[in-house]
Amino acid sequence: MVTGGARGIGKAIALELASRGVDIAFNYFRSHDVAVETQSEIEDLGVRCLRMKAHLGERARIVEIFARVKNEYGRLDILVNNAASGVQRSAAELDEKHWDWTMDINAKAPWLCAIEASKLMVDGGTIVNLTSEGSRRVLPNYFSVGSSKAALEAVTRYLAVELAPAGIRVNAVSGGYVETGALEHFPNREEMLEAGRRTPAGRMVSSEDIAKVVAFLCGDEAQMIRGQVIVVDGGATLTTS
Repeated sequence: MVTGGARGIGKAIALELASRGVDIAFNYFRSHDVAVETQSEIEDLGVRCLRMKAHLGERARIVEIFARVKNEYGRLDILVNNAASGVQRSAAELDEKHWDWTMDINAKAPWLCAIEASKLMVDGGTIVNLTSEGSRRVLPNYFSVGSSKAALEAVTRYLAVELAPAGIRVNAVSGGYVETGALEHFPNREEMLEAGRRTPAGRMVSSEDIAKVVAFLCGDEAQMIRGQVIVVDGGATLTTS
């Protein structure tokens, strides 16, 4: 199950897992045509795909989509909490409704999705949360999203301990700047893209780079990685400029 799996990083993760023989379920909130196209691409890889429209800010909808996963597949092995949203404003400019919206999608929903997913992980499983370096570094216009991602990293650590007895591993992946549609909403988009290109690795991080790390964390080789935030940024955060 990949939340927000119709486009961007979520789509790349869904396709990477599908290429490894994993049946996929994903939800989307808008862009029906894009979601249908993504489903077709996944099914072309020879696996099954369940597409669901759902707003993850509502607990009832979360319960509903995992009930559909159970009805379709009977079980769940992997949950990737990728869906994210937020309002790009400073703390002084942010309204309470913006804060609540961002926290609901970016922190509360992954917690609730993890609990519902764990009920279907009959033989253990893996949960990977997608976070960002804005959880630890102060970025322009990132107050609500950065705070929500910091909360998500705390959720990751707590769930890693609480779900371990059920054989469920929980980790997070923090990506650098990736050129996806999400950046269109940032007023300093070009500055972010330029910063993303200046990595010690010599290029910008791609959605596929992140997807491959997520897939690794879902594999047997990562059995003893628990509650960690794996940074995939081409080394960008190692330098001071």
